[in-house]
Amino acid sequence: MTTPIRLNLGYRDAAAAIRFLIAAFGFEPGAIHDGPDGEIHHAELRWPDGGVITLHSAAPNGNSVSDLADRASQDGGYPACSIHIDTADPDTLYDRAVAAGADVVRRLEDSPHGVGTRGFIVRDTEGLYWSFGTPLPDLVRDAAGNWHPANRR
Repeated sequence: MTTPIRLNLGYRDAAAAIRFLIAAFGFEPGAIHDGPDGEIHHAELRWPDGGVITLHSAAPNGNSVSDLADRASQDGGYPACSIHIDTADPDTLYDRAVAAGADVVRRLEDSPHGVGTRGFIVRDTEGLYWSFGTPLPDLVRDAAGNWHPANRR
């Protein structure tokens, strides 16, 4: 049995986040339940290659993804939460994200670790890190304890 895992993200401005995620990354809107006050109670965005994220408006004075981003920026570290999505075409997705105004954290590049992957990292409207890249190959350790692709000798 396969059990899907869904991310549930709270945004201060969930409507703006939805517009950005659709424009920058190509998510497809699913159910969006909003209230008369403009708050997003529950929204589902589908990834074209499979998978779903859900999001909602963060409660006033409640936690949100922007709080995680603020904490990471204060100490200069990588945020405690980020999202990675495998894609076969990171080049096209990078161009789309940049054109939509994504804040580039790491430009599109081949992996510096020699594992044959290519990807990038951007921030969304509230600072959450999104990384996209070609899938990581199966890795094995050599006799010295270093990781490398299984098909490389």
